Amino acid sequence: MISAVGHKFAPKSGIEFDNLSGEKSYGAWRAYGQSKMANLLFAKELARRFAGTRKTANAVHPGAIRTNLAHSMGYPRWAVDLAYGIGDLLVFKSVAQGAATECYVAVNPGTAKISGAYWVDCNVREPRADANDPVLAAKLWEASEKIVAKLN
Repeated sequence: MISAVGHKFAPKSGIEFDNLSGEKSYGAWRAYGQSKMANLLFAKELARRFAGTRKTANAVHPGAIRTNLAHSMGYPRWAVDLAYGIGDLLVFKSVAQGAATECYVAVNPGTAKISGAYWVDCNVREPRADANDPVLAAKLWEASEKIVAKLN
C-alpha cells in the first residue's frame, strides 16, 4: 500500500473515527495525513491477517514526487509554482525514482518474508508510533467494513 511520510500529519488520535468523511471539520494536511496513516494501519492489519501464510502486506513511501497535490490543497498558484521550482532542484524524485521502493519490495527475494513494514528508499523505517498500534488498526478495519457494507 502506498503511504507517505505525510502520515505524521494525521491527527494526534491517529484516526478521527467520528470525522472520517471530514464533515465535522476539515484541514487539507490533516486529511492527507489521516489517509496516509490509514494506509499504514491497513497494511499492518492485513499483514496480521496474513500471518502464517506466504502472503505479505507492507506500506511504502515513494518520496516527494511532483504531482497536483499542492494545487488541490488550495495554495496560490504562484506559491505552488515556486515550491515546485525549488523542489525540482532539491527534493522531488522522478516517477521512476518514486517507483523504485515499490518495485524493490514487490520483486526482491530478500523482502519476501517481511510483512507489516513501512518502507522508505528501499529500507524499513519506523513510522509514527501509533501506526504500529494493532488495536487502532483493527478498529479502522472494522469501521471500514461497516462503511463498505452500507454501500452494498
